[in-house]
Amino acid sequence: MQVLLCNSSTSLVSLSSTTTIPTKRQTPTLLCTNTNWAKKTLINALTGALSLGLIVSSPALESLSPPNCPHVEAEEPHLVVTNEGIVEEAWQVVNDTFLDTTRHRWTQQTWQLKKENILATSIQSRSKAHDIIRRMLASLGDPYTRFLSPAEFSKLARYDMSGIGINLREVPGENGDVKLKVLGLLLDGPAHTAGVRQGDELLAVNGVDVKGKSAFEVSSLLQGPHETYVTIEVKHGGCGPIQSLKVQRQLVARTPVFYRLEQVDNDAASVGYMRLKEFNALARKDLVIAMKRLQDMGASYFILDLRDNLGGLVQAGIEIAKLFLNQGETVTYTAGRDFQYQNTIVADAAPLVTAPVIVLVNDKTASASEIVASALHDNCRAVLVGERTFGKGLIQSVFELRDGSGVVITVGKYVTPNHKDINGNGIEPDYKKLPAWNDVTLHLSQCNRLQQG
Repeated sequence: MQVLLCNSSTSLVSLSSTTTIPTKRQTPTLLCTNTNWAKKTLINALTGALSLGLIVSSPALESLSPPNCPHVEAEEPHLVVTNEGIVEEAWQVVNDTFLDTTRHRWTQQTWQLKKENILATSIQSRSKAHDIIRRMLASLGDPYTRFLSPAEFSKLARYDMSGIGINLREVPGENGDVKLKVLGLLLDGPAHTAGVRQGDELLAVNGVDVKGKSAFEVSSLLQGPHETYVTIEVKHGGCGPIQSLKVQRQLVARTPVFYRLEQVDNDAASVGYMRLKEFNALARKDLVIAMKRLQDMGASYFILDLRDNLGGLVQAGIEIAKLFLNQGETVTYTAGRDFQYQNTIVADAAPLVTAPVIVLVNDKTASASEIVASALHDNCRAVLVGERTFGKGLIQSVFELRDGSGVVITVGKYVTPNHKDINGNGIEPDYKKLPAWNDVTLHLSQCNRLQQG
């Protein structure tokens, strides 16, 4: 699973509102700690703005393997990080993943020359190394690619999808099945402290077998109130041993969902109003609760308010969009240098609600919010009301560097189901002011007829 973050601000997250990257004693959502770029494992980003993938060095797994087990390659021991090493690490992340969506002049050849020039002389201090990285990233001309100091990096904990500091990814097994592997792990985070290691396979959560479940589903199972415990069963290395571990949660996200039932003037129908402030680790779970309660209260229509929602976790946005779409309908398309960013993402189940929806948007509706708005609009599930959206359709991944700092790199972009490029353009609403619900129903019916041909 990959976790992405979206935020429209140039500082990408004002770091108090977006990204998943906490200090090494907090829980980041996805951070890529570059321990060995020759064996790079970038957590696949789905779409949208910030993709956090956390990969940290971990103790050798070889000692965990039984005598007759095939050799499990041990990870590199933790090394003292030099100032030059930190700069080169940041350089390598850009070299491997950066997608030039603005100037279209970046090449690996010119980037190689920059590295040679930078490292021609010694770098005397860590602050100097950080300044060099800032200038190096600024030279790319991408307003969303930037450096995070250790203090900034530490503020992203509320985007940890698991609450225990791991990032799960679905990996094909030898028999055609799908396994859930730990391919992102926060150094000194709850799971790491309890004994989870990079590459472990997750088998069960609180006694529930997770076979056949998606990484997103299992991350939701792992969540719970702050400082409560969850018991997980993991298999270390390629063939064991299997261990049961009790892990204390550190979920710092707050609910971003507010909802209420409203009566429509001169109408017996009720409207379920839901405001979503950001796409954090609790967004989907809490929105599902809101939708079910509003349905039980008799809501005939729904309003999803995404005004001033600058984004957050892209994966949360994708999963929320799926709640409204029919199985097989497209949520979004993604494109990037790496194959993992070249995807068509579709809904994989029946919608939670089928009632007509109004999505409220404005010029601060951005990134993950635009994924949701365009998915519902282009699939004739909702009308958009308000102002043209912000227009941020880029994918960023956040990588943790070995000294606790990080870099945010643009690695791809997303495109709406109707193949429109959101970035720099935004989405034009259907109405400026709230229409009558009869008009909404008529509009969606006409949209469906046009799509069917």
